Amino acid sequence: MNLITTYAGSMMEGFLPKGWDLAKIDRLAEGGPEAVPKRETWWHPQFEPVLCETFSDFDTYMGHEIAREIQLARQANRPIVFILPVGPMGMYRWTVYFLKEWGVHCDHVHGFNMDEWSDKEGNTLPPDNPGAFQYAMENALYGPLGSLTVPVKQRHFALKHELPTYADQIADLRKQGARLVTVFGIGRVCHIAFWEPHFAAEFDSVDEWKKQTHRIGAVLHPLTIEQNALTSFKSRTTLVPAFANTIGPGLFLSADRIIGGADGSFARGMQWQGLSLRMTLHHEPTPWIPSTFMTTLPGRLFYVRDIAGPLVAECN
Repeated sequence: MNLITTYAGSMMEGFLPKGWDLAKIDRLAEGGPEAVPKRETWWHPQFEPVLCETFSDFDTYMGHEIAREIQLARQANRPIVFILPVGPMGMYRWTVYFLKEWGVHCDHVHGFNMDEWSDKEGNTLPPDNPGAFQYAMENALYGPLGSLTVPVKQRHFALKHELPTYADQIADLRKQGARLVTVFGIGRVCHIAFWEPHFAAEFDSVDEWKKQTHRIGAVLHPLTIEQNALTSFKSRTTLVPAFANTIGPGLFLSADRIIGGADGSFARGMQWQGLSLRMTLHHEPTPWIPSTFMTTLPGRLFYVRDIAGPLVAECN
């Protein structure tokens, strides 16, 4: 007895994304930690998952990866563009540490935040709201960098008047020789940014889906809202907006390199991201599972051992 055998007539009907094959997804969850890094034929030759034994390792490795890209771009005397997430967040402390240790100034860095909470018209939380992604970035990355920081005019946030300009701004920077790096986490429903799986139903082809650069006032999946209630709002679901402004695959899949992270573990053996990680790595690319396309790009996906499995029942 499980969800698949009890699905019919339950409240779960119509709740999960229509394009999900639950039996197939369940099969992807089988096997122990050794199944996670097993290569698939559609992976980019330069894509690799990287196991992190501890949360400290995860934050340090991922922070170093970001800082090293900034350092290399500085040494090459070229601009660098980052698409940046709020979640995971712990790596930014180490990005700051390494850049300060190396004395690397960030006036060649252009940061584009991938998403922001909104209402259905795209109006966003004020930047001094502790739940706002702009607030999080200023306090985790831009502020702590001090005199080495990214210039204010080169910090971009997913506001309704600016998000539609992202694609043109990034294209102009790439014409100047900039490298584009997408930094990302994986959502409970396998979104990248807030590009949700149910958007797939709107497009007639994968190519059309891939062209989408952004969405204002995107309708969020209930699991996305509840995931963020648990991870960012101290379980207070009523604080989480039901909409967001977000970039789309036309931007996050155009990266020259990716730096991903999956650290979704709680205390006492509880976690939320193990299945999302397996789906991302081992389901063939489909718009119904947006994160599956990240494996087709060069780069690294860091993940903590806690979510590697085995994904079996344990009453906590």
